[in-house]
Amino acid sequence: MFLSIKNIPKVNWSSNESLNFKPKFSTSFFLIFGLTIFGLGEGLLILSTTGNSPWSVLAEGISLNSSLSIGAATFFVSVGVLFLWIFLKQKPGLGTIFNIIVIAAMIDFTLNYFQPPSSLFTKYLLAFLSVILVGLGSGIYLVANLGPGPRDGLMTGLTKTTNLPIALVRAFLEITVVIIGWYLGGTVGVGTLIFAFGIGPCVALGLFLVGKIFN
Repeated sequence: MFLSIKNIPKVNWSSNESLNFKPKFSTSFFLIFGLTIFGLGEGLLILSTTGNSPWSVLAEGISLNSSLSIGAATFFVSVGVLFLWIFLKQKPGLGTIFNIIVIAAMIDFTLNYFQPPSSLFTKYLLAFLSVILVGLGSGIYLVANLGPGPRDGLMTGLTKTTNLPIALVRAFLEITVVIIGWYLGGTVGVGTLIFAFGIGPCVALGLFLVGKIFN
């Protein structure tokens, strides 16, 4: 089953190297396609008003205390995280750059052009759908193998530097940004828990489906 998947699959459009700045058209296409779905899911989760994903809690909190949109706040948070890579000796790839741009743009697009649901049932249905979309989008963009997103790179960089378990590092980062974002006014709720518990299985499902379809 997909829950037992341990490795990111390689398919015919995967890049052989993560630091590849001249990838095949198909690799670039699926990278951007995956990130677009990822950003759509993040935006729809915010739109559901049931509670944002941890980093979107922070972005919304920053947005509420500035003139920035949530997408723009997401962009600047990602750039700030990328600067931390310098101290962790991490190297960004093409996927890292597109991750910053596409996800931020899709969040603002979704919030501007989609209507929020009216009933409580549809809000939570949208929250579940959003997490599935983020997971599927993650699976597609990770298989492209063009470099991790800023947050994933921060996580792996800190893991190498501190020699702490990756689960502990990830949990520390997620909890920290949720607390800061919540303090700034970002939305924390049941949707945040749905994301926290659902994103792992949904990413695994995305990786599994991509591997099955393209192999």
